[in-house]
Amino acid sequence: MSIQTLKEEVARQFGTPAVVIDLDVMERNIARLQALCEAAGVANRPHIKTHKSPVIASMQRDAGARGITCQKLGEAEIMAEAGLDDILISYNILGEEKLDRLGRLLQQAKVTVAADNPTVVAGLPRAAAMAGRDLNVVVECDTGRKRAGVETVAEAVALAKDIASRPGLTFAGFMLYPPENAMTETQAFLDAATAGVRDLGLEPQMVSSGGTPNLANLGRIRGVTEHRSGTSIFNDRMMLAAGVAQLEDCALTVYSTVVSRAGAERGILDAGSKTLTSDTGGLEGHGLILEHPQAKIARFAEEHGFLDLSACNDRPQVGDVVRIIPNHVCVVVNMVDRLVTVRDGAIVGELPVAARGRLT
Repeated sequence: MSIQTLKEEVARQFGTPAVVIDLDVMERNIARLQALCEAAGVANRPHIKTHKSPVIASMQRDAGARGITCQKLGEAEIMAEAGLDDILISYNILGEEKLDRLGRLLQQAKVTVAADNPTVVAGLPRAAAMAGRDLNVVVECDTGRKRAGVETVAEAVALAKDIASRPGLTFAGFMLYPPENAMTETQAFLDAATAGVRDLGLEPQMVSSGGTPNLANLGRIRGVTEHRSGTSIFNDRMMLAAGVAQLEDCALTVYSTVVSRAGAERGILDAGSKTLTSDTGGLEGHGLILEHPQAKIARFAEEHGFLDLSACNDRPQVGDVVRIIPNHVCVVVNMVDRLVTVRDGAIVGELPVAARGRLT
């Protein structure tokens, strides 16, 4: 089936905008990630926040992934219900409601959680007691990204000691999300933190690093045991800009119809902020239109994508269906209930986004 015929068939069967994944490309991305981790001697623990699908997570597991990463407890619950095990929740968990849910989850699956402050650590024994089994806890460390995580080695060691002192908790190691240009600083932090906890008689069994752009740094931080990569399952315009993916590695595109050409140099897509989202990822425009790469998705209304066609010689017409590589694929997936699946240029079905909207 030609690309034009495929676009017409997607529009006929599902309407537009439609979020479409190419299973052939996705499976290549799964195999590539697994091979990169194996070559670097680290375990692959893919982050499901990008695809939010237990079906895809199972494919990653079957390809060799050791476990999975979830950003929120609700995502982990969906994955565990589908039979996924060995789950890292890379987010501070607070509050009785969430701790009770964590306790029930721990009864179902092997779970490790991250913490970066004593308040979070103090609540976690509640979940362990409810489950009747120990809960593994890693200390999240900030080595320069300035997001979550303790900022000093002293804080990391003190928090590890606090974890180990709590009933039902086991200090499991460290979790990192290093800036791509901070390998030396990250190594120094990890070395000092590891020495500090060893002085306490503790051993970091798990050192988890992450980030799709950091796949270029696999193996550069001594002591890392696993890597978390999410976006690499589909890739997006940010990964193209970062140089870690090529066009042929982009497995997800948004099919959208040109619904207006009210001016010579402008037009309207039926994909607005409720499809492509307002997250620019630091890039100009809101996506790459494969058929018209000089066109710019300049701004949004909720259901309107405003096209700037001033740089285009070949301009789309009303009724044309175009394919868009979004700037940030993770947030786009969370906007839809289903992904349309294609293989070898033909529609094969739909895939529910099972963990969509699981924000708690």
